[in-house]
Formats: sequence, C-alpha cells, structure tokens
Amino acid sequence: MPEIIGILLAAGASRRYGADKLSQCLPDGEPIALRAYRNLAEGCDRVVAVVRPDNPALAERLQAAGAEVAVCRDADLGMGHSLVRGVQVASPAAGWLVALADMPWILPSTVIKVAEALRGGALVVAPVFNGRRGHPVGFAAALAAELIALQGDQGAKSVIQAHLHQLMLLDCDDPGIFRDIDKPEDLPSQ
Repeated sequence: MPEIIGILLAAGASRRYGADKLSQCLPDGEPIALRAYRNLAEGCDRVVAVVRPDNPALAERLQAAGAEVAVCRDADLGMGHSLVRGVQVASPAAGWLVALADMPWILPSTVIKVAEALRGGALVVAPVFNGRRGHPVGFAAALAAELIALQGDQGAKSVIQAHLHQLMLLDCDDPGIFRDIDKPEDLPSQ
C-alpha cells in the first residue's frame, strides 16, 4: 500500500489570536494542535508536524504524541515555506495530506476518505461540505517539485489552481473542514 504522509502545518505565529493558540485547550482539555494531529494521524501512515523554532514546548508535545517534528526556520516568511519544509522532510511518499494545526474539528473519517482517494490514484483531492471546499488537501507525489517551489503565505493554492481540472472533490458530512481558530472567540468556552 502506498505511503501517505500527513503534513501538519503548526508554524504560524498566532498573531490574530494574541497568544500561542495551538497550545490552548479545547473544552475537553486537549490542546488544539494535538487534536488536529490525532485526527490527521487516523488516515495517514505517519505525520510530520512543522513547527516554529521558538516553540519547543509545542514540538515536544507533538513528538510525545507520535508526530515527527520538523522545525521551519523560515516560518515567518509564510505558510508556503512551512509546507515546503514538510514535503522535504516527508519525502519520498506516494502523497501528502496537508492539514492546518488550528483546525481541530476535521473528522478522522474525512482524513481517511482523502487519503484513500490519493491511494487510488488522485492527483489533488479536497473534501467538500455543502458545496464548499475545505481541508485537508491531498497531493500526489507527482506534484512534489511544484510543492517544493512554493514561497510566501499562499500555501498550496497555486498548485491547486494549476491542476484545477484534475482536482477530485469528495463530498463529506463534515463542517470541520473549514472551521479554524483564529481569535479567542473562535474557541468554544470551557
């Protein structure tokens, strides 16, 4: 079975949140980034979590949970740099599932569905709920060079756009595919 590796992007600066949001706890007490990692790990053979160099506590927490941790020294230059770091560390692979660490409500069943589509030969895969595309997004190994060439803060939008005609959209019953935490009010109260 081809190896699908999850890339958990956890190198943001949490500027809008005003503190390290990824270490904040959900109502059940689990930190946001750990829940996002565990959900991603359900459908991937392994997960590489990309973190900032100035957040060793998050790196240790993710590593203790089972993630491989990669430090992105260029994290302040944008999400594209974090994604490049993740693909570099998680290569070779049959494909990658890219997820954001501030999206802890993506259902494991959605992750599994996207991973299975990659295993089945899809080039680019994304889940859809009520006609709206979300995360995680899957990329086949054939797109490695394009992913490694990314820069700035656009993530993989340009790669998706370049292959829009080959983008496989998977219907799912999961509003978590576009629910993230940017500000304290996005986090449900305890």
